[in-house]
Amino acid sequence: MGGRPLIGVSTYLEAGARWGVWELEAALLPAAYPRLVSRSGGLPALLPPDDPALAPEVVARLDGVVVAGGPDVDPVHYGAERSPRCGPPAPERDAWELALIEAALAAHVPLLGICRGMQLLNVALGGTLVQHLDGHTEAVGVFGAHPVHPVPGTLYASIQPDGTSVPTYHHQAIGHLAPALTPSAHAADGTIEAVELPSAEGWVLGVQWHPEMGTDDRVMRALVTAAGGTGS
Repeated sequence: MGGRPLIGVSTYLEAGARWGVWELEAALLPAAYPRLVSRSGGLPALLPPDDPALAPEVVARLDGVVVAGGPDVDPVHYGAERSPRCGPPAPERDAWELALIEAALAAHVPLLGICRGMQLLNVALGGTLVQHLDGHTEAVGVFGAHPVHPVPGTLYASIQPDGTSVPTYHHQAIGHLAPALTPSAHAADGTIEAVELPSAEGWVLGVQWHPEMGTDDRVMRALVTAAGGTGS
């Protein structure tokens, strides 16, 4: 068929969203995500939380999947007690995005996890999370920046080999790395900043930072290219 690849991006489900005279439950996503997909050569499609049983049918119609950043993953999904520093649960989103990840992996549809998306990928494959981490958030609602250091020979290193500075905002991180995943970048303090599956499993990458908040489009362009586009 040709044309730009269709890239699905997961969204928030929020009560009490307000616009005009309305205050209603809404499916929301920061506009920076679809803009990044568009300027990277893809066509964005927003994926609001839905019945997890529908995820395989949804993924079958997509060329690539992005699991976006957002709230903390419920510790119940990795067998841990909730820390007082862990944010409130988002059960509909957890269930939907775990189903999207499972469906994308099963169908070998290119998959990119961003921040929470990377953490959820790790959880989906049997890993755990650190429920609070100091030093990776400058202030509430303010993105920081720090360099990441690629692991030579990884997919991520082939995309961004220069260890660029990245926009960051997170207070959780990977604890126990899922056995199937390979770490492909680290922060200076050793925090895992990117993970991937072996190439034989398809194109699967997770990044702890927020590429949609920066000007370096190489990670999203790589997803678009893997999804059948030119990445331009």
